[in-house]
Amino acid sequence: MLDESRRHNLENVRFENVTIPHWVRGRESATLLQPRPQNLSMLGLGYSVGTPAEGIIAEAIVVKDFDELKQVGDKVKGKIVVYDEKYISYPETVKYRGYGASEASKYGAVAALIASITPYSLNTPHTGMQSYKESVKPIPVACITVADSHMLRRMQNRGQKLVIKLYMEAQSLGTKVSRNTMVDIRGSTYPEKKVIVGGHIDSWDVGQGAMDDGGGAIMSWNSLVILKALGLRPRRTLEAILFTGEEMGIIGAISYANRHKQEMNNIIYAMESDMGTFTPQGLAVTGTNETNCIVKEILSLLKSINTTEIQSPQEGPDIEYIVVNGVPGASLLNDNAKYFNYHHSAADTMDVEDPATLDLCTALWATSSYIIADLSVDMPR
Repeated sequence: MLDESRRHNLENVRFENVTIPHWVRGRESATLLQPRPQNLSMLGLGYSVGTPAEGIIAEAIVVKDFDELKQVGDKVKGKIVVYDEKYISYPETVKYRGYGASEASKYGAVAALIASITPYSLNTPHTGMQSYKESVKPIPVACITVADSHMLRRMQNRGQKLVIKLYMEAQSLGTKVSRNTMVDIRGSTYPEKKVIVGGHIDSWDVGQGAMDDGGGAIMSWNSLVILKALGLRPRRTLEAILFTGEEMGIIGAISYANRHKQEMNNIIYAMESDMGTFTPQGLAVTGTNETNCIVKEILSLLKSINTTEIQSPQEGPDIEYIVVNGVPGASLLNDNAKYFNYHHSAADTMDVEDPATLDLCTALWATSSYIIADLSVDMPR
């Protein structure tokens, strides 16, 4: 990206080192042994520990939620807990991926398998980050497919004994140095003030990360490429940031916010796309009523591509560490009902991205960020 940025004559091309955790998946498998042999498609979760070298063979018990786990807690010791939770929404359901292992470990489970956090599945497991609570023993944890969690529940309901073999080589190997990448179009009048556009450049090790968050990252970077090619230079600096380490805990964004905390008063607006680049609809915003009214007026200029909708609040996870300092911000509003069908899975490939639709998203992004950076007054706080 650094070389491409220089080739497109972007300005102040640079990076900042960020220390990130080095977690390795390794080989992994899950196999149902009883009541009949069947391979279970699975993906280990970030920060999971591995199994012993010989794997774990244990009886499994299926629960639908944390309440049922508590009810059967005295039957869990020495078993693999399988969560067959109902998908309600990502924010509400992701707690099972995040803390399912810790909750199962409280009752003596030897491992946990969690239905992937998705409303739809074609035998595609979805990975993601999880965290161990300090008070519990870390146990291996992975996501299986929704179809397989349903199957295991049906078998248990018929009174059949479930035995599963789990093998995972997952391990944490200290830290590595990654980096945030930044490029600018320097402002003509107030170069010290800036409008940020961004996405995260890291992705999970399955699929290609095209949707999460290749589309959002390239859309932000390409907005500056297009404006530079058109010879457009706003009054304030436009800065594109490709954040690292988002998937493992928004690490790059936290690093950026800490390094640049003295500059927060000069950040006029922040924009991020990290919820897909499907058909664009407008912007989701966080700011004062006056700020949001300005954004609404800007979007009214984009009626020809039908991106005039405005909602609240903004949902960009990386820029949240900027927005909490009082900086107004926005995330891409798009028709992303199918986003979690692909999210964190091997299905997140280039086929998810439609070039014409990505161009529309970029048009919205480049236009709105340029106008905000070129306003005669700073965005109100």
